[in-house]
Amino acid sequence: MVQDSGIVKQEKKSMIPRKSGRFVSRLTRSTMAMIMAGGRGSRLEDLTAIRAKPATPFGGKFRIIDFPLSNCVNSGIRQIFVLTQYKAHSLIQHIHRGWGYLRGEFGEFIQIIPAQQQMGEHWYLGTADCIYQNINEIREHSPEHVLILAGDHIYKMDYGPMIAAHTENNADITVGVIQVPLHEATGFGVMSIDENNRVKRFDEKPASPQHVPGNPDAAMVSMGIYVFNREFLIDVLHKDAANPDSSHDFGHDVIPEAIEKCRVFAYPFHDVKTRAQSYWRDVGTVDAYFRANLELVYVHPELNLYDEAWPIWTYQEQLPPAKFVLDESGRIGMATNSMVSGGCIVSGAYVKQSLLFSSVTVDEGSEIIQAVILPQVSIGKHCRITRAIIDKRCVIPDNTVIGEDHAEDAKRFRVTDEGVVLVCPHML
Repeated sequence: MVQDSGIVKQEKKSMIPRKSGRFVSRLTRSTMAMIMAGGRGSRLEDLTAIRAKPATPFGGKFRIIDFPLSNCVNSGIRQIFVLTQYKAHSLIQHIHRGWGYLRGEFGEFIQIIPAQQQMGEHWYLGTADCIYQNINEIREHSPEHVLILAGDHIYKMDYGPMIAAHTENNADITVGVIQVPLHEATGFGVMSIDENNRVKRFDEKPASPQHVPGNPDAAMVSMGIYVFNREFLIDVLHKDAANPDSSHDFGHDVIPEAIEKCRVFAYPFHDVKTRAQSYWRDVGTVDAYFRANLELVYVHPELNLYDEAWPIWTYQEQLPPAKFVLDESGRIGMATNSMVSGGCIVSGAYVKQSLLFSSVTVDEGSEIIQAVILPQVSIGKHCRITRAIIDKRCVIPDNTVIGEDHAEDAKRFRVTDEGVVLVCPHML
C-alpha cells in the first residue's frame, strides 16, 4: 500500500505542468527578432573585403550568421528580420538558400531587409539608427517584445529564459552580459550591476574598464543582445533620432540614457543547471577568428557542434564525402585531430590540428598544420602551411611555404600580432 501511494504521488507530480517552460514558450512566440548584420568587420581585414562579417565562413560548413539564426529558431522565435548593408550579396544568397523553410501563412518568416534610407538620405548611422530606420516593421507586426541581436558572434543560447527574466523583472531593457578578461574589455560595452542584476552604469569601450566586484581580472560586458518592450523601444528610438548630439548607438547613447530613468537589467549568460558561464566568442579579429575555429578540433571543445538538442542550421551543399587517398606506393592521405568537410580530397598529404571547409584539395607531399582552410581552396604538391588562414578559392602553388618565416610572409600576406598568416586570392 505504501508503494502504491508513492506511485500515485509520483504520477500526480509528473502531471503538474511546468509553468516556466510554458511561460517561456508563450513569450518567445510573441517576440520578434531583429538581427543587425550590416557590419563591415574591418578588424577581420581582408576576410571581409568581399563579404559582410556575418557571411564569413566558420566551423567547417557554417556562416557566422547561422548561429544567431539557429538560436532564434531553436528558441521558438519564428519572426526574424535580418538587417543588411555592407557587401551583403553573399549573406543574402546564403540566407535564401538555407533559411527559406519557414511558413509565411503561419506567421513565420526570415526576411532580409537591405538598407534603404527609409528615414532620410543616409545609411545606418549606428545600431539604434539601424533599428529606427525599420521601425515600421515593428509597428506592423506589433510583437510584445523585440529581441535585438548582433549577427557576428558565435554562441548557442536559448533566448526564452532571458525574455522570461525581462518580464519577471518588469524591465524596460534587458542586456545579455558575459564576463571577459579585463584587458579585453576595452572593445566592449562594460557595465556595473547591483545584487538584483539591475544595471547601474554602462560605458561603451572605456579606456579603463571597471572590474567585477571581487574579481579584479574580469569585467562584465554586453553581448550585443537586447530585449525591449515594443512601445518602450519605439519611444526611445524616436527620442534618439531627434537628438542631434546622439551617435544613434545603443551602447553609446540609448542604454546609458535609459539607466537613469528606466528599468535596465542585465542577464548573465550561463548554464541554467551548473551556473557556469556559457560559450560566447567575438570573432572580430583575425586572431580571434583563428582561435575560435581551431578550438573546434579539440577532443572536447566548449562549443559542441554535435549537440542534437540544439542544432546549428545552415545551407547544406550536396557534396560527396571527404576522401583520403591511399595506394601501394606509399602515398598516404591522412588527418589527425582535425575536422574535414564534405567534398575534400587529401591526396598523399598530412593534415594535423586543422579545419578544412568544403571542397578543399591537398596534393601529394604537402603538410597542413594548425590551419583554417576555407572552401574551394586548392593546395599544390610539397607545400608546408602552418598557423594560417587560407581564404576561399585560393590556389596555392607547388612548393609554397607559409607560416615559417614571418618576415618573408609579410611581403605578400597579412601577418597578425599572434603570428597567424592570412592569405587571400588577390595576394597570390
